[in-house]
Amino acid sequence: MERSNFSMRLLLLILLVSLARSANSSSSHEMFLQCFSSHIQHSKSYSEVILTRNSSAYSSVLQSSIRNFRFLNTSTLEPQFIITPFNEFEIQAAIVCAKKYDMQIRVRSGGHDYEGLSFLSYQEFVLIDLAELNSISVEIENETAWIGAGASIGELYYRIAEKSKVHGFPAGTCPTVGVGGHFSGGGFGTIFRKYGLAADNVIDARIVDANGRILDRESMGEDLFWAIRGGGAASFGVVFSWKVRLVSVPPTVTVFNIEKTLQQGASNLLHKWQSIGDKLHEDLFLHATIAVATSSPNGTKTIQVSFVSLFLGRAEELLPMMQDSFPELGLMRENCSEMSWIQSVLYFGGFLPSDSLDVLLSRTAQFKGFFKGKSDYVKEPISETGLEGLYKRLLEEETSMLILTPYGGRMSEISDSETPFPHRSGNIFEIQYIITWDVEEETEKNLKWMTTLYAYMAPYVSNSPRAAYLNYRDLDLGRNNYGNTSFAKASVWGLKYFKNNFKRLARVKTATDPSNFFRNEQSIPVLQRKRNLK
Repeated sequence: MERSNFSMRLLLLILLVSLARSANSSSSHEMFLQCFSSHIQHSKSYSEVILTRNSSAYSSVLQSSIRNFRFLNTSTLEPQFIITPFNEFEIQAAIVCAKKYDMQIRVRSGGHDYEGLSFLSYQEFVLIDLAELNSISVEIENETAWIGAGASIGELYYRIAEKSKVHGFPAGTCPTVGVGGHFSGGGFGTIFRKYGLAADNVIDARIVDANGRILDRESMGEDLFWAIRGGGAASFGVVFSWKVRLVSVPPTVTVFNIEKTLQQGASNLLHKWQSIGDKLHEDLFLHATIAVATSSPNGTKTIQVSFVSLFLGRAEELLPMMQDSFPELGLMRENCSEMSWIQSVLYFGGFLPSDSLDVLLSRTAQFKGFFKGKSDYVKEPISETGLEGLYKRLLEEETSMLILTPYGGRMSEISDSETPFPHRSGNIFEIQYIITWDVEEETEKNLKWMTTLYAYMAPYVSNSPRAAYLNYRDLDLGRNNYGNTSFAKASVWGLKYFKNNFKRLARVKTATDPSNFFRNEQSIPVLQRKRNLK
């Protein structure tokens, strides 16, 4: 009887505590709304700027740029509020009020987030969706552009092409990627061997820091400016605008795509490509993709390697280069297509070069589904035995693919410490592993397959640390404990992304956000102060 009474009292206590927490949470939500309302300038309808879970547009805005369906139905919390700022002052208000009422901030610019860290959390949070901050001002005379962090790469390319046929920018190939995350993680594309990363060409930025201050390069200082160009800006504040240096492109460029199966000698070609891809002229980008294909009418599966290239010049210049460096590929004039640089953007974005440039303005991704991605860096060519084992594993999953991106050129000339992105010298190419699937029930099986493939590749890629690319975020590498983790524990994943630059990033974090307000499962940690021992 006493035990029963004790159980009842314990249950009642738990219920009261739960109700008290709920009441406190509700009260803090109301106070956050009041705080936010008192801070913003009502240039737009209040209901346009902040969405609650009762707002009719809440679900559509939340799901509008989620590309990976693994995160549509998860056990993680959805945002308490979604803020869609139209100016920096609304970002400022969100940060000030979230900090005051102990709510986390997550920031989304495009939604191409491999692990969903920009729009999901295990703690109560506010989502700042930057999609409305997408203005782009291109100044051809100065060869610069100011870009809102919510703009897409496609929009940037489109606006540059409006003003000039001989200017471009070295960013990625997927037009719906948001510039905010892309720039802050590094950002590479088809001309990075000539001009470096997107982050290498950022010359100014405007950010709202953890104290709600609006800063530019001069006022934030060179340490913070260094950190946000490759170190992941979400650890340091909300960058809402980037100024970049445009680059020159010729009036005519050349593309080609040569596909070979294993039966057609693809493996020998790939082995040769590993030895020369990073050594080609910096005007020549030649990457390789490895995927499963059908080799005969009866449906037999095989491996197909595609060698896809962009050359900054005419075919007549390209052909002798390829004959000299890679004659085995057998490139002929009929394999080449000449076009403008902006048409090559369409080509690498999955469109036809003849398509209207208006497709670059669409924010609807060509792919939406379930996927998992990982990355590696390669310093020595993978042996033929290693490739054979790789092909065998890829054939187990028909929707798997590898993208091999050659380094060298300008990337080898920039110091590993110039920005937080450290993967420069010594790498001959990078690997992106991708697997896609259609239904949620296949998730566990495919994630397990990816883990097995990644383990198989360990002997053939970089080590100590085994490096990874921040923009292909991978929580398998390790994660913070609700955003709060010591430097030593965070180094498990941090050294993979940043190598020797990780310590400097932590120092910048400690100086600019000592309370660790901006945090997530892989945010830069705050360094713990050492106690003075007497």
